[in-house]
Order: sequence, then structure tokens, then C-alpha cells
Amino acid sequence: QVQLVESGGGLVQPGGSLRLSCAASGSAFSTYGMSWYRQAPGKERELVAGISSAMGVTNYADSVKGRFTISRDNAKNTVYLQMNSLKPDDTAVYYCNARRGGKGTWGQGTQVTVSS
Repeated sequence: QVQLVESGGGLVQPGGSLRLSCAASGSAFSTYGMSWYRQAPGKERELVAGISSAMGVTNYADSVKGRFTISRDNAKNTVYLQMNSLKPDDTAVYYCNARRGGKGTWGQGTQVTVSS
């Protein structure tokens, strides 16, 4: 239905910031609910943040509230994750997800490493 490509990951020191981007192909981007997940080695994939297709309602994991912000630009077919005050526990592969009509699509992931 849609193809997703994440970018913006990298190595950052604790307390630093990164902005992840997820570029979507296709012409129906505005009809998809978008979200960011992350997965650390040996752990299950977890939801970080989501934004709805209709009203743009957002939700966040408790661990990132006040530090991360999800947003979308439908004109650019892109969803963003602004990450501030990063902690070592934020280290993971971050995945973009698009969902519509009960079906989801994953991007390939981008590595975020928070370390001194």
C-alpha cells in the first residue's frame, strides 16, 4: 500500500537531540495513521508515539512524554519524531509504521545510539 523510508538516526550524547524523518510513497498519506516504534537488542518492539490520520491526535509512551514530539506534514508525505533530552535507554532501532484499514506497513528502521 505504501513504502516507508526512515532517516535521521545516528550517535548522540546523553542530553542531546535528534530528529527522525519517515518519508512515505503513494498518494494517500493523509489517510494513514502514523507511528514510531523502537526495538532494543533482546527486547520487544514498543510503541513510542502515534498520530492519527483524521484529527492529528497524538499519543506517547510514558517514558518519552515531555521529551519527544511526533508531527506530520501531509504536503510532504512525511512524519517526524523530534527527540530531546536523550537518554542511554533511548538507544534502539526506530521504525516508522503506517496503518489504514486494519493493515500496517513497516519501514526498514534507523539506528539511534545514545552514549558518552
